[in-house]
Amino acid sequence: MNHIQKLINQGEHQTLEFKFRIDDSRKIARTLSAFSNSQGGTILVGVKDNGAIAGIRSDEEYYMFEAASTMFTKPVVNFKCQQHVINKKNILEVIIPESKVKPIMALDEDDRWKAFFRYNDQNFPANRIMCEVWKNEKNKEGIKIKFTDTEKILFDYLDKYNSITFLKFMKLVRLPAEKAEQIMIRFILLKIITIEFNGKNTIYKFNDLIEKGILKDYF
Repeated sequence: MNHIQKLINQGEHQTLEFKFRIDDSRKIARTLSAFSNSQGGTILVGVKDNGAIAGIRSDEEYYMFEAASTMFTKPVVNFKCQQHVINKKNILEVIIPESKVKPIMALDEDDRWKAFFRYNDQNFPANRIMCEVWKNEKNKEGIKIKFTDTEKILFDYLDKYNSITFLKFMKLVRLPAEKAEQIMIRFILLKIITIEFNGKNTIYKFNDLIEKGILKDYF
């Protein structure tokens, strides 16, 4: 069994997507953004959602990816392409590495730049907290831990309920969105809190490596 057939047999997942054809560079830019901001991935062009091999008819798909990268993502996404012949049909394998510089933004239909991330076999828009964490992941020096009643409310809630949404946190502490975001960002960068996505909502939890009892010593 060849390399491409093994990939097809896996079905679409976190790092693999099938495309019957590419006819919109802006749409494919979202996938480039999502894979780049996540763990990277592979797109097989000329393969239907059910894994059936349809093949591509020309080199147009490659140029659509090139346009998506150079015109509709920033920074530009570097990808690799390779053509394969399966049952006399051409398949385009596009490999997108995880970006070292995040977030990778994509230009949507309304000419707005948005970042995306990958969850299972779908792409979702990233919120501002995710984007700020990505921007500052490599520059954590100078981040100060500040424990006030606000932080205590957050930690007590997580200790009791295990997870919290940003909207719930903002309502609990009665802070403007910007200030509440800064608190979340600081503790995520310090790896005290982690971001998770359950397919519907972005939630925030204690990092499993953190001993919760240690946090209580600060109050």
